[in-house]
Amino acid sequence: MRKLRWVWVGLAVSLAVGGMLSLAASPSPDGLERVAEDKGFMAKSLADPLLRAPLADYLFPGIRDSKLATGLAGFLGTLILFTLGFLIGIAVRRMGRKPGRGGKDRRA
Repeated sequence: MRKLRWVWVGLAVSLAVGGMLSLAASPSPDGLERVAEDKGFMAKSLADPLLRAPLADYLFPGIRDSKLATGLAGFLGTLILFTLGFLIGIAVRRMGRKPGRGGKDRRA
């Protein structure tokens, strides 16, 4: 039960960091975007992407205030990644148990 408490504390801290520090993100292009702009092939990359980012440029769609939209995007992105990691951890843990051994660790 104590371990689970640390999971929730970690989630709370991660959400706070994801929501608050995303506000400090620079609006300037990152290194790859900058090179694409400097070398003149940025337009080719925007023509037809294979996958579309759900929260492109860290902005939550439909919100006009850019600070709020960025904070929500950071919060939601952190929540999604935490959930995926948590579910993968549960799946890996279950796969590691052998039936008939009372759920004990294989190394025991």
